[in-house]
Amino acid sequence: MSIAHQSLLSFGYQLISSPDTAQVVFDLYIMAFLAMVWMYQDCKKLGKSNMYFLPFALLTLVFVSIGPLLYLALKPSTELSKI
Repeated sequence: MSIAHQSLLSFGYQLISSPDTAQVVFDLYIMAFLAMVWMYQDCKKLGKSNMYFLPFALLTLVFVSIGPLLYLALKPSTELSKI
């Protein structure tokens, strides 16, 4: 099993220190923010509680695309046809 010799924060700092990769990181988090807004509004429309939304929001903040993908995967198929 390999062990990382670099912390996640230092890796993130390296990504942001280059203008090219910084733009990609910022774009990803803009997309993540917009996805969280959509998931929040969709939860409210479906009558779900904030506690239902919270795990998806946390997954989105940490892993960006996992939260929205999991939200869509767990959404009832009758609701998906309305999108």
